[in-house]
Amino acid sequence: MSDTMLFKTFCIEQYKLEHHLSGKDTVHLFFQYGVMDYLQSFYDVLHSMGARYLVEDIDLYIEAKQMA
Repeated sequence: MSDTMLFKTFCIEQYKLEHHLSGKDTVHLFFQYGVMDYLQSFYDVLHSMGARYLVEDIDLYIEAKQMA
């Protein structure tokens, strides 16, 4: 498994736990708002951040997509 795939899996798990979602619901949400592409595009910067920061950043990203 690639480093970026491991990172995406980590983000899914952390987001799922923080928001009390199922894995299926989290993956659906990530694809609905393009989070997977975002994580891929900014992997170089994001992979060095902590779990709490990543969840907050994903929340902000989804919020921005909802407002657009």
